[in-house]
Amino acid sequence: MKRYLVAGLLVWLPLGVTLLVVRLLVSWLDGVILLLPPQYQPEQLLGFHIPGLGVVLSVLVVLTTGMLVANFFGRKLVALWELLLSRIPLVRSVYSASKQLTETLFADSGQSFRQVVLVEFPRREVWTLAFLTGQDPGEPARVLGRDLVNVYVPTTPNPTGGYFIMLPRADVIELDMSVDDGLKAILSMGAVMSPDKARVLAESPLKP
Repeated sequence: MKRYLVAGLLVWLPLGVTLLVVRLLVSWLDGVILLLPPQYQPEQLLGFHIPGLGVVLSVLVVLTTGMLVANFFGRKLVALWELLLSRIPLVRSVYSASKQLTETLFADSGQSFRQVVLVEFPRREVWTLAFLTGQDPGEPARVLGRDLVNVYVPTTPNPTGGYFIMLPRADVIELDMSVDDGLKAILSMGAVMSPDKARVLAESPLKP
């Protein structure tokens, strides 16, 4: 009975978690429809609710926006919009930080969250997986006079919460592990981590 119960859980638990996450994501994106005026919302026009319509609408809006700003006229329009936002005290700080973060995460040349590293945290001789987010800490590195790197240490099992820390480059060890494998290890609290997936590169700190 125990063997059959475990076998059944191995099938249904991952499927249930996946369906729950997808359902929450679809429900959240469906909320985009609420931004439309009530008289133009699909539920009012059709008389019934269509699950997932918000997802389709969000994708269409993003694709349309991308096509519009990819040409010369669109880039000029975005530049004008950003110039307007830069004149609003509180808005310019939030928008500027959000734009820089988005460009860093999605740019093809960006290195944020594309490297899994091993660091001692929260104290010496206690190791944890982390993600390299930048190799140029800027002013803190200048003030301290040290070669620092930016590292994000996620919490387990929820990697969306964590700690941003700056460490000496010599204290950060690069791993031959993909970001997907690193996230799996964190989400599973170390239960899903093959030994050959965490090979240390050249046994030493990140290369400059």
